[in-house]
Amino acid sequence: MERSTRDLTQGGIAGPILIFALPLILGNMLQTLYNAADSIIVGRFVGPEALAAVGSAYSLMTFLTSLMIGLSMGAGIVFSYLFGEGNTERLRKALGISFLSIGLLSLLITAAAIAFQDPIISILQVPDDVKKDMADYLSIIFIGLPALFIYNFYASAERSVGNSRSPLLFMALSALLNVALDLVFVISFGWGVWGAAAATVISQYAAALGIALLAIILHPTLRFSIRDMRIEKPLLSELLSLSVLTSLQQSIMNLGILCVQGIVNGFGSGTMAAFAAGVKIDSLAYMPLQEFGNAFSTFVSQNGGAGRKDRIMAGMRMAFLLVSGFALVISAVIFLIPGPLMSIFIDPGETELINEGITYLRIEGSFYILIGYLFLFYGIFRALKAPALSLVLTIISLGLRVLLAAILSETPLGATGIWLSIPIGWAIADAAGLLFLLTKRPKR
Repeated sequence: MERSTRDLTQGGIAGPILIFALPLILGNMLQTLYNAADSIIVGRFVGPEALAAVGSAYSLMTFLTSLMIGLSMGAGIVFSYLFGEGNTERLRKALGISFLSIGLLSLLITAAAIAFQDPIISILQVPDDVKKDMADYLSIIFIGLPALFIYNFYASAERSVGNSRSPLLFMALSALLNVALDLVFVISFGWGVWGAAAATVISQYAAALGIALLAIILHPTLRFSIRDMRIEKPLLSELLSLSVLTSLQQSIMNLGILCVQGIVNGFGSGTMAAFAAGVKIDSLAYMPLQEFGNAFSTFVSQNGGAGRKDRIMAGMRMAFLLVSGFALVISAVIFLIPGPLMSIFIDPGETELINEGITYLRIEGSFYILIGYLFLFYGIFRALKAPALSLVLTIISLGLRVLLAAILSETPLGATGIWLSIPIGWAIADAAGLLFLLTKRPKR
């Protein structure tokens, strides 16, 4: 076995999962900070309208990025099973076929995003004072979508064989480069939102090329050739089934934020800016829970490939205990210091915006245990090659979130009604996830 890979089918349970999960958590926290850097610098040095534009664009980009992450994540389940089986030749074949097929789908997503940029801005009900900044930002940021595919494909491949450190390394380098370029382009050159977008795109391509070269040069297990791209229908069908369903699940999860963003936009640029900052903090806060769910998915997949059903069951019990502990600690931190966190993004003098953000964070932060369980259910069902169940849970959470947000926002609660709709959706989806797990487990 290569030194950088990790076999999760042997040894203890809590220790190996946590060791594998830690780089994933740190990597995605860096990715969130990477995206937040644009908002922080634009919000403090350009103005609230520019922050609203970048924040609204962030919800859209999160949705598009989730499509590509989901495609690679679904294929990674197949990679993990083959690695657990010890079938290196079949693993390379799966890598080649998925690179070709997912790459083509990613190019189609990029073309569609560029072609329909103006209608998308209209659908999101972006106010007139924000439209130009958002259009300028998106016209550059969409150029980075192919880089997102390359990075996430190779990151998923590395993680499937137990290497979660390389994706962390390149994400860290990319995040540092993004911040440095933001400072130069936005503050020194005065390029505004255009400069923030250019900094992000350059950093994305740096991370993509770096991780691809590492995999090709240093990791023979992940090195595939053009011959490996020849289509085998059964393998292609399995890869696309898991990839497309996982991509739908990931994108629908983020479509919920995008739909809520559209409702928030109706309250004006001030509430948009508060929501933009709150979502960034929110995403960073529950990132450890999300990545723990993804790490546990790899654990279940590798052990599924190795036929270790007893180890999977013991792992599930441990995973729910760990998620509960993580969630309670994170909730306490967010509930206690929401004001200073909002001030990172918004000038402290903007008290009305900061107070709206505090309300948002205290409502969401009180219920992180619910989203933690939901991420764990997503990872379990995906690893059991039942991504359709993860998709159903996401639709439940999304549907209720959007429906309740639309209804409650029209009551005297106003924007607070939107914030309340989100944890209600999490809770009902968790109840459905528990029901699925208890009824489907004997069959699996």
